[in-house]
Amino acid sequence: MGIEEYGGGQGPGSDVLVVTTNDVPGYRVQEVIGEVFGLTVRSRHLGSQIGAGLKSMVGGELKGLTKTLVETRNQAMERLVEQARARGANGVLAFRFDVTDASDVGTEVCAYGTAVVLVRE
Repeated sequence: MGIEEYGGGQGPGSDVLVVTTNDVPGYRVQEVIGEVFGLTVRSRHLGSQIGAGLKSMVGGELKGLTKTLVETRNQAMERLVEQARARGANGVLAFRFDVTDASDVGTEVCAYGTAVVLVRE
């Protein structure tokens, strides 16, 4: 797997800017729309669980699980951006991820932040 399979985030030219900061240099917040989030729950794949169990005995990265988590986070972020866009935002501030176990069935990943309208200063 190449490095592109282990990363995430937005590609160039997105119409909704997502940042982890509370402001964006060169822009001002014209309007705060409110909280937005993107949520996904992924079930655990039996094969990957067995592979992870075996790998944990000898050590090393669990590449299959890493790739799945990256895909899951990217999907949650895409849903966040779709929600922000639908509500008229062109930015999301204070972007974060929250990851929790969903009753031993899978993993819940929530991407969240504050949807805003940004204008260039």
